[in-house]
Amino acid sequence: MSSEDYLKAACDALDQLRQTQKPAIDRAAEIIADAIASGAEVFSFGATHSFIPTMEMVYRTGGLILVNPIEPHGMHLGVRPLTLTSQLERLPDFGRVLLENSPAKKGDVLILASTSGRNHIVIDMALAAVEKGLTVIGVTSVAYAESVPSRHPCGKKLHEICRQVIDNCAPAGDAAVEIPGFPQKTGPLSTVLGCAAVNAAISQVIRLLVERGMEPPVFVSANLPGGDEHNAKLLAEYRDRIHYL
Repeated sequence: MSSEDYLKAACDALDQLRQTQKPAIDRAAEIIADAIASGAEVFSFGATHSFIPTMEMVYRTGGLILVNPIEPHGMHLGVRPLTLTSQLERLPDFGRVLLENSPAKKGDVLILASTSGRNHIVIDMALAAVEKGLTVIGVTSVAYAESVPSRHPCGKKLHEICRQVIDNCAPAGDAAVEIPGFPQKTGPLSTVLGCAAVNAAISQVIRLLVERGMEPPVFVSANLPGGDEHNAKLLAEYRDRIHYL
């Protein structure tokens, strides 16, 4: 029943996320909504599989047009050999360099996802962002982070640097399903949980903007009648705050 075990583990973890992280998700949404309302910009980053929550928010049906990815050069799943990604995320100052070569500036918001929160790239980027005057929102597993030491010389992990932390509730090691007679757990949860967390936050952002009398720029499915025209109009209208075109 391993398939059932995984689905149950995912549902249980999502329920834990809902029960424990709604205040954090709502606070993160307020930070993002305030930034958008003030004319600031929103950026997002993660390395390897932790970039998937960023991908989920960018150019996405029902998503905000204003979420800008910081591209994880050399750390996405199209890189060969894939093992290179693990080396690059531990490379000192690479995260700082990526941030410095992005359009992110003082007053903007940076969403950083890392399930373990222990590697150089996200810690360097978080530290650089704080120094630069950005507000950093972290999506991480506190249980995972507290079970391992930081790889960064400062000794900190992502959740210890961010202004606001959303605990994605993934277990230490991420995989959640035990197979009898096999020592390695399977069934990673961080992608399901990370995407749920950021989608919940963005949904709340949109609600907050509507309550403030604003019309949030939200993508409509290009497969619906009028979708292409709607999206093209908004992309043109907000062109000066979009950096992924």
